Amino acid sequence: MRRLTWLFSLVVVLGFVVSMNLAASPAAGAQATTGTGSIQGTILDPNGAVVSSAKVTVASKATGQKMMLEVTGAGEYSSGALIPGTYLLRVEAAGFKVVERTIVVQVGVVSNGNITLEIGSTSTVIEVEGSTVQLNTEQAAVQGVMTTEQIEQLPIGGRNFLDLAQLEPGVQIQDGGNFDPTKNGFSSISFGGRFGRTARIEVDGVDISDETVGTTTQNVPASAIQEFQVSQSTLDLSTELTSSGTVNVVTTPGTNSFHGQGFFYGRDDAYAARIAQSGPSVFTRHQYGANLGGPLIKNKLFFFGDFERGMQNLLAPVTQPAPFNTLNGGFNSPFRELEFLGRVDWTISPNYRAFYRFSYEQNRNVKGFVPNTFNPFANADNTPVHAGGIDFSTGSFTHSFRAAYLKFRNGITDAVWIPRRHFKATSKSNTMAARHCILIFCAMARASIGSRAGASRSSLHLPRLPSPVVQQSSAISQAERRTR
Repeated sequence: MRRLTWLFSLVVVLGFVVSMNLAASPAAGAQATTGTGSIQGTILDPNGAVVSSAKVTVASKATGQKMMLEVTGAGEYSSGALIPGTYLLRVEAAGFKVVERTIVVQVGVVSNGNITLEIGSTSTVIEVEGSTVQLNTEQAAVQGVMTTEQIEQLPIGGRNFLDLAQLEPGVQIQDGGNFDPTKNGFSSISFGGRFGRTARIEVDGVDISDETVGTTTQNVPASAIQEFQVSQSTLDLSTELTSSGTVNVVTTPGTNSFHGQGFFYGRDDAYAARIAQSGPSVFTRHQYGANLGGPLIKNKLFFFGDFERGMQNLLAPVTQPAPFNTLNGGFNSPFRELEFLGRVDWTISPNYRAFYRFSYEQNRNVKGFVPNTFNPFANADNTPVHAGGIDFSTGSFTHSFRAAYLKFRNGITDAVWIPRRHFKATSKSNTMAARHCILIFCAMARASIGSRAGASRSSLHLPRLPSPVVQQSSAISQAERRTR
């Protein structure tokens, strides 16, 4: 029995995902595979008759991968799973002019590749430029794709890639801290006003959704994302099971050309507008990172790596009503995040492609367990992910396999602490103030226990707190902020 339980747990932890899409012909229904896109179409002559003898070739402009596609007796063809990017579609047949058309393939989208040939010499080549904005007539799903240009150029507060999903109608971001204390720093998506627990979020065809409390189990660097798709209704099989919607993310692969970037974003309360008399609240955020990608073996093996670091300091205010307003103050609520992603792509043959990705995310933050109270706790998360997959075509069949190991580690501990250096500098009054705090806590605890036990009491006399308590907490917050 223990052996069966161990085996079942191993399968669950590994998160082994295998997806296999079979399409006898494009007429059976347009179906995109998870984490990729595809091209499907029909070859016709000027009279509208099918040309089943045509030869169709699809070549990637980024990696040089070139595939010969099979055309059915109905004149239809399907490219199978393709990495999102720009492709050159070439169609040639005896007695007709050669047609070359540029098509942009997006994640989760079946691109229309219908071609009408013109009678003429095969030495004549007709070049057709595809439009960047197209009406998707192949799929019935309500969906949209956030492109690389949008991810890189649109401002994102906090560099949370899911924020861009709000560009789609009916989509809102939900803070993971409202789901569970272990989810501070994570986000989920609400579709059409529905709660975000049911949303599915996938990266490179691997589900990273938290099956217990919702949101994701890992954040992905925004600079490592090539594009992502947001689907809301009439979903196909590639989006798995969900009652609301899905986010389908694909990370950036390497290409035949070296490409990279570095960045730094800074925000500080010193440069904020001083609207209130006391000035702006304490807030500092620094984010920096870099990435690099390119070929290891031209047209065969490619790499991409990305690193991103985020540091934020925030003074969390605590305000109490009278007569406890003398205890008003605040505590430092820092957030630290480290994200890393590395990916390798291998073009095994024209019809076989494989990839491997390792990603790691670690974050730590301090936040009040109950809002507006002096009970901060430290929440630490780290998630390593190993993911891989293979896509290939055999005849008119398309196959996609995905496997992943994902482990979400979480730890929660008390964050109430005072650095050792402050004890050396404390005076007698501050020491007495600390003792008074302990006495107050004990008196309140005893009063609560006595009340629950049914004991009667007339009044609770508490010692008067000297003012250095609030001053000390403020000094600690400022000193801690400077050291971090």
